[in-house]
Amino acid sequence: MSSSTAASGIDPIPDAAPLSLCAREPHVPADRLVAEMVPPPRFDSVRFDSYIPDPNQPSQTEAVRVLADFAAGLGGAHAVGGAKRGLFGFGRSRAPKTPAGPRGVYLDGGYGVGKTHLLASLWHATPAEPSLKAFGTFVELTNLVGALGFQKTVQTLSGHRLLCIDEFELDDPGDTVLVSTLLGKLVGAGVALAATSNTLPGKLGEGRFAAADFLREIQGLSAHFRPLRIDGEDYRHRGLPEAPAPFTDEQVTKAAYATGGASLDDFPHLLDHLARVHPSRYGALTDDLEAVCLTDVQPVKDQSTALRLVVLADRLYDREVPVLASGMPFDTLFSEEMLNGGYRKKYFRAISRLTALARDAKGLVEA
Repeated sequence: MSSSTAASGIDPIPDAAPLSLCAREPHVPADRLVAEMVPPPRFDSVRFDSYIPDPNQPSQTEAVRVLADFAAGLGGAHAVGGAKRGLFGFGRSRAPKTPAGPRGVYLDGGYGVGKTHLLASLWHATPAEPSLKAFGTFVELTNLVGALGFQKTVQTLSGHRLLCIDEFELDDPGDTVLVSTLLGKLVGAGVALAATSNTLPGKLGEGRFAAADFLREIQGLSAHFRPLRIDGEDYRHRGLPEAPAPFTDEQVTKAAYATGGASLDDFPHLLDHLARVHPSRYGALTDDLEAVCLTDVQPVKDQSTALRLVVLADRLYDREVPVLASGMPFDTLFSEEMLNGGYRKKYFRAISRLTALARDAKGLVEA
């Protein structure tokens, strides 16, 4: 019997016991981190043609045009790395100069306007082998540096034609320096860059930290990108019903037992467990899950826990894992102070994504 079932006082249901996220402690080798730098399953099949621009938002149509042209321009040899190099660089042929101007595009827009769809479409449209293209979230990129080391990461990614970074968020001054330096070296190696964010490059860090010493790093980073504004409302809520109200503990537990590949956990216990698992492993934490069932959802009390939950929400959303929950609705997870603070964009994104996954999970109870 799961701890959630026992804690709720519900009699066990005579089906196969569900999985538990709290029982998982995955260990992810560094080579898996590199191999998995591709668009997540949710975006396997997206293309520019499948992006449906809002007719009331001409910037969306313009974004498709600009990105398609950008992808076409990445054909041919790697700007620098295409020239073969001898041992330690001796005897290599003369490398062509890196094209003048920004070597990247920066998709700026609000929540749910399709930035990740467009970023993944760019990855798919770029004429290069998958091994020469990398796609990952900002957190996954920093985790890669942590796993490989800075120099090894530069060496690994320098031979790529394109690096796509989704949800570019600078959480602390250390990440500002780290990523700014990394991208600067990759641009110098001829790697094209593309990123999404809810903030213009020149405004990164605003509302996060006020250290003037890092403004120079932020401004230098912005010079690598051509900002591309994408206006529009959150497509996850365009004409869709409101997210379902939370279910009862009994409904969630029955659904967990009746759904193959579902997990069942008490929400407070899951939050405690996330503190013991590095965020780079949250993707592996959700391997082979068909649904996540949570009992006793309640507001998150501290920011560190909230940020870990944001990462988990991103990984679940990427993998299209529905989330069935009892307790409080997901739009009450974060306090007003959190929603008005420096990480507000992350929290609103998590609410939006968890709401969409809760809507997907409604059928588990109805079935």
